[in-house]
Amino acid sequence: MAEIVAIKPAVADGPVLASLDKGVLRLTLASPPANALSLATMAALAAELERARSDRSVRVIILAASGKVFCAGHDLKEMTARRADADRGKAFFEETFAACAKLMQAIVRHPLPVIAEVDGLATAAGLQLVASCDLAIASHEATFCTPGVNIGLFCSTPMVALSRNVSRKQAMEMLLTGETIDAATAREFGLINRVVPREYLNQIVNKYAQTIASKSSLVIKTGKEAFYAQAEMGLADAYSYTGRVMVENMLARDAQEGIGAFIGKRKPEWTDE
Repeated sequence: MAEIVAIKPAVADGPVLASLDKGVLRLTLASPPANALSLATMAALAAELERARSDRSVRVIILAASGKVFCAGHDLKEMTARRADADRGKAFFEETFAACAKLMQAIVRHPLPVIAEVDGLATAAGLQLVASCDLAIASHEATFCTPGVNIGLFCSTPMVALSRNVSRKQAMEMLLTGETIDAATAREFGLINRVVPREYLNQIVNKYAQTIASKSSLVIKTGKEAFYAQAEMGLADAYSYTGRVMVENMLARDAQEGIGAFIGKRKPEWTDE
């Protein structure tokens, strides 16, 4: 049975719960109904991601949520309350958006693959969270939106992750209208990988996770890092960089083992080196 651990052991029902089973770390947003990204929730999620970086037993991370909403974005009640501060909340707003940006980059730069399991609404920074993950699989009931324009707050930071997943026209459609799209449209846009029936969502996400977990973690780390790095380069620089990456990869023990196993028609035995 997987071990269930709260981020803050003293709080039985903390904002993020973690369970580890067969190399797959499941992080569950556990503040329904909104699962909002309060400062406490972002800190808890960031702490778990950081812990996983040095835990060799973790090979893949799943990001899920409890309740009917995957994540409603920032905690607007928490932010509104700080308007009573002497600076009208400016310092707190800066802290909140900086923490969010750091969290999203921690997911992208994390050495392990992160899979979003979406069953419900992902809105604003919640959509940003989905878009920041390496893979995203959603149920038919999942919906997505960047509705900031409807309340006088353009989704500028969610736009960063959104525009790196979908085309400019599709991103601007979502950002300018604030309208909700269904899971099928999100897949068509390229925001998510697959749409599956709710009753099979967990099973399919776990299958993806176990498939990835069976690979060399060194190779997965190398590939993920190179993917995001080359995406920010020009064509010639990207080929030059990835060529160097492949040379280093070829010199790794797992490449020697994997290629030898392929030629010898046997199952490879990874050392993650």
